[in-house]
Amino acid sequence: MDSQFPADLLTRLESGRIVAVLTVERADDAVVLAEALLSGGVSAMELTLRTGSALQAIERIRSGVPEMLIGAGTVLEPDQVDAVLAAGAVFAVSPGLNPDVVRRAQQRGLPFAPGIMTPTDIEAAVRLGCRELKLFPAEAAGGRTLLRSLQAPYAHLGIRFMPLGGIGPNSLRDWLIHPGVFAVGGSWLAPPDVVRARDWPEITRRAAAARAVADAAGQAGHS
Repeated sequence: MDSQFPADLLTRLESGRIVAVLTVERADDAVVLAEALLSGGVSAMELTLRTGSALQAIERIRSGVPEMLIGAGTVLEPDQVDAVLAAGAVFAVSPGLNPDVVRRAQQRGLPFAPGIMTPTDIEAAVRLGCRELKLFPAEAAGGRTLLRSLQAPYAHLGIRFMPLGGIGPNSLRDWLIHPGVFAVGGSWLAPPDVVRARDWPEITRRAAAARAVADAAGQAGHS
């Protein structure tokens, strides 16, 4: 089964390993926030569609910080696929699996990773042609033990996962070294209180700490 993510995009996500997941309430904060993450070595973002500023923030990041891979999260309706594409998102994800959203993303050529939590979810995604899946909520659903169990029956199909939900700096390495994981989503990198405080140095610090863990995990995986 072929990936629906272009090879260059998938390579960048695989090499970066970390996707910062965040909500932006003020579009004016978008560019400096992306720059703060980049300064710490995190070059991919999932900006959730939970605020009225989200689409404008995606647009500003795409134009103002072109080296940042900007994706959209919480894409729940087919029309949102069109909106995030127009704003400049280069990939999108959702917390669950909505076949109508997946089909619209396929029609529009938007790389899309639906959310899954069960074998039934995975099989539904496979029938739709998906290969990259978002495991959500990763820790609450059963953590790495669940992922090992989920991956086993489907590994021969080339299914891979981006876990998100409850992951933090203490568990990041264990997720990154799992062979079924191509990237890890992290909301701890830019939590709402830090973004509201506009504490960009703290976001850079968190990103740099995560980058160091990812680099060490990559070296361990190749040793």
